[in-house]
Amino acid sequence: MSEIPPGPVPGELLEIAVRVAREAAATARRMRDEAIGDVQTKSTDTDVVTAADKAVERQVVDALRAVRPDDGVLGEEYGDNAAAVPGAVRWIVDPIDGTVNYLYGLPQYAVSLAAEVDGEVVAGVVRNAATGDEWTATRGGGAWRAGRRLSCSTETVLGQALIGTGFGYDPRRRAHQGQVFAQMITRVRDIRRMGAASLDLCLAAEGRLDAFFEKGLNPWDYAAGGLIASEAGMVVTGLNGAPAGPEMVLLAPPALFEALHELLTELDASGGP
Repeated sequence: MSEIPPGPVPGELLEIAVRVAREAAATARRMRDEAIGDVQTKSTDTDVVTAADKAVERQVVDALRAVRPDDGVLGEEYGDNAAAVPGAVRWIVDPIDGTVNYLYGLPQYAVSLAAEVDGEVVAGVVRNAATGDEWTATRGGGAWRAGRRLSCSTETVLGQALIGTGFGYDPRRRAHQGQVFAQMITRVRDIRRMGAASLDLCLAAEGRLDAFFEKGLNPWDYAAGGLIASEAGMVVTGLNGAPAGPEMVLLAPPALFEALHELLTELDASGGP
């Protein structure tokens, strides 16, 4: 693990992130009934955004600027206002991860907020706005939920592993992901699709999923959850030596990583549209 870069202390950034995320989660939950009456679409007809997504992100940005006005912010709904100065902080926010769940009243939607310094995430929080469950991590300080330090699954056999994943919104990508799913399902214990990547990563961090993979995730989907999973002992990466990114986010315990990586490569999981 590399040294913590000079600049803001990750623990101090996490304190800000937790406070802001809790307030944002409360707003998301409070707004739900009115917000789902104002629903628009983004990349496809199934990729939805509600009034609450926009309102919550604005709230997060305003709260961050009130305490750290010179920081940059990368948000799902309003884009990037990044600070380019070395050592500067950039916050990465998903105001409501799992908007379709939010729309349908399913209790898997979350606020995800991470602090990044020089391209490396150093603090992050994911809060399930429906249940109040909250996961946190600082780089080098471990991953935590409800006062308990997290450690990932100890499963060693891929055929006995419960794997999390997700699907994109583009029908062509979904078709390819469906082919991967169909070939994988007979070679693992089972597969789960919760509909909120940040929560999937946190569930993997505490061993309620053995591993996770998905193509097409954006930084706000995995910035905080990826740090939490890494600090819980998981390998967080892409395929074939690439870092985690839009082509693939793969996280697995060290004992499962090689076998799952080989299977995903064999199935061309990062291929297709």
